[in-house]
Amino acid sequence: MKKISVEELSLNPMTLIANEWMLITAGDEKGYNTMTASWGHLGSIWGKHSFGMPTSVCYVRPQRYTKQFIDRETLYTLTFFPKEFHDKLMYLGSHSGRDEDKVAKMELTPVFGDGYTYFEEASLTLVCRKVYQAPLIEEGFVDKSIVESHYKTKDFHDMYIGEIVEVFVKE
Repeated sequence: MKKISVEELSLNPMTLIANEWMLITAGDEKGYNTMTASWGHLGSIWGKHSFGMPTSVCYVRPQRYTKQFIDRETLYTLTFFPKEFHDKLMYLGSHSGRDEDKVAKMELTPVFGDGYTYFEEASLTLVCRKVYQAPLIEEGFVDKSIVESHYKTKDFHDMYIGEIVEVFVKE
């Protein structure tokens, strides 16, 4: 993977996240976990740079095993894969790392950076420094039908905003 600046990044986040999905991964060589996600955002906020702090927003339900890793760590990664990995991402999103080494089972190769993990097979990796975390709350939903359709058991996601501190692309 080749490191590029965030300013060099050219992508459509709507299709990248919603259609191609991503893995949210936290932890390092001493222990990590990953989960598949198809909800998230990329953008800028808080003006650290002349164009704003480049950020990711991802959402994790409280019962997900990956959540304890994201809560514990400073960094997390968002990794994106070519379309042919869709079945593997489907598996990684429907099986828990509590129960098995799902990464090995899907034959992905973890790469360990300084406090983070990504995967050799990825086409794009965003390394993010956690800067904000908060639970979504029922009172915040203006459109109550979202609660009815996505949160029947009131297991609202936690939202994580991370500053994108490194970007890696497949050469």
